[in-house]
Amino acid sequence: MRHGQTLFNVRRKIQGWCDSPLTETGIKQAKLAGKYFKDNNINFNEAYCSTAERASDTLELVTKLPYKRLKGLREFGFGAFESESEDLNPQFDPYKHYGDFFVQYGGEDSTAGEERFNSTVDHIMDNSKNNDNILIVAHAGVITAFSSKWYDPVKLHSDGFTNCSILKFTYDSDKYHFKELINPTVK
Repeated sequence: MRHGQTLFNVRRKIQGWCDSPLTETGIKQAKLAGKYFKDNNINFNEAYCSTAERASDTLELVTKLPYKRLKGLREFGFGAFESESEDLNPQFDPYKHYGDFFVQYGGEDSTAGEERFNSTVDHIMDNSKNNDNILIVAHAGVITAFSSKWYDPVKLHSDGFTNCSILKFTYDSDKYHFKELINPTVK
């Protein structure tokens, strides 16, 4: 699941390892996602989020389940581009990797970031005592990169992947299967 709308989302600021608070809309989105889970009798055995407060604040609004914050679930790091205008974002195609562009500005290589995120999710799944239902709250960039192995990222975004969107995957024999995109905040 992606975190709720933030101040930087509204102001169109690049937001990777830096953080900004949820807006009132973001809080409402998270509560609607929580209501979706409750209304559909979806209960989680475990919950995880990145170390960014926008992710943990979202998770806390969605469920009261104890959770773990993991650095491996952070968004890509954009170095000196953090908190700058999205207009300065050099990536014209948001569905492709940045490569090592941000490294020269103190940021993260996107392949390394994707591997970090994917290995963290794999570790969660492989070490879960009861992985029937696990909630992970993270960020658009790393979620898109993770999902692109099993679903077309262009279609993902055209289908409405926005703040507080839920992506449902199954996990079996070390393989993920994309099931559906759920956006409880869109009526």
